[in-house]
Amino acid sequence: MNRHKYKKVLYSKKPSGSMPQLVIADNENVQSKFVVQKILELREEGIPLEEIAVLFRSSYLSFDLEIELTKANIPFVKYGGFKFIETAHIKDLIAYLRVTENPKDVVAWNRILLLIDGIGPRNAEKIIDGILHHQSDRFWVEYHQYSDKVRELFDLLKEVATDLKTPSEKVDRIQAYYNAIFKKVYDDWRRREKDLEMFYAIAERYKDVPSLLTDLALEPPNESVSDVVSPGKENELLTLSTIHSAKGLEWKAVFIIYALDGRFPNSRAVDDPEELEEERRLMYVACTRAKEHLFITYPINIYDRDTGTVLSKPSRFLEGLGENLLDQWVITSEE
Repeated sequence: MNRHKYKKVLYSKKPSGSMPQLVIADNENVQSKFVVQKILELREEGIPLEEIAVLFRSSYLSFDLEIELTKANIPFVKYGGFKFIETAHIKDLIAYLRVTENPKDVVAWNRILLLIDGIGPRNAEKIIDGILHHQSDRFWVEYHQYSDKVRELFDLLKEVATDLKTPSEKVDRIQAYYNAIFKKVYDDWRRREKDLEMFYAIAERYKDVPSLLTDLALEPPNESVSDVVSPGKENELLTLSTIHSAKGLEWKAVFIIYALDGRFPNSRAVDDPEELEEERRLMYVACTRAKEHLFITYPINIYDRDTGTVLSKPSRFLEGLGENLLDQWVITSEE
C-alpha cells in the first residue's frame, strides 16, 4: 500500500487501446529473446525504433538483452549506464578468457598484466615478448622465471584453460582470482558487483568459451535493422534506459524488464519503508512512459547471490492487478 496518498482524479483522452501484457519467462535469456522478437514485430507494424523503449531498474539488468539485440542487428542507445561490452571490469574478465583460448593474444595479455601490482607497461611488454617466443605446447609450463604475482596469474590461467570445462566454471574461477584486484582497482566496486554476477549468469547459458567470446565481440549496429523496411528515419535507434533516466519521456511502446521481486523492487529496499516507496514510484514512472503498448516481463528461478535465495515472484507492485487489467502470458525455452 502507498503510505502517502493524495487524492487524484485520473482520466484518459484515448477511447480504447491494447491491454498491458505481463510476460512470465522461463529464464533471463528467454525474456531477452521475447523482447527482441516483439520489437521486430512492432517495427514491422509501423512503429519506428525511436518510439520503442526498454526500461529497467538497474543498468546491469539489460546486459543479456544487449547481446541478443546485437545478434539480431537491432541498433540501440543506452541511458543511465554503460553498455555491457563498454564496462572496464567486464573487459577485464573477457581478457582473462581470451588468453585461455589464445595465449598469443597480445592485447588481452597487456590488459590483465597491467592489473597486477608492480607490473607497468615496460614489464608487461617484456613478459608478453617472452610469451610470444614460447612454443604453444610448452607455454603453460615454461613461466617459472617470472615474479610470484605473475606466476599466480599463470597458474590461474593454466587451471582455467586445461582443467575446467564449461564457460561458467571458467568464469567462476577467474572471478575468485579477480575479486581482490577488482576491489582494489575500482573505488565503486560495490556498484559494479552485480555486473559480474550477470556476466556469470550469461556464461551459464553457453556450452563453450569460443561461442561466448564470439557473441561478446559483436559490435552493436549503428544502422537500421537489416531486411526490414524502415518506417521512419534511416538511422533510428531503440532506447534502453534505467527508469531514473526515463522520467519525463514517453514512447509508443515500452518494455519493463525484470519486474521480479528482488530485482524490482531491489532486495535491499524491501526492509526500508522509504526506499520501498521510492521503488513503487519508479514502477509508476515506468508504466506511465507507454503511450500505446506496455509489456511488463520477468524471468523466474533467478538465483540471487546477495540473499542466497531463488527469485521467482513477480514484483509486489503488481499484486492485486486482475486479468481485466493485465493480459498474462507464459513463455518457455524452445530447447
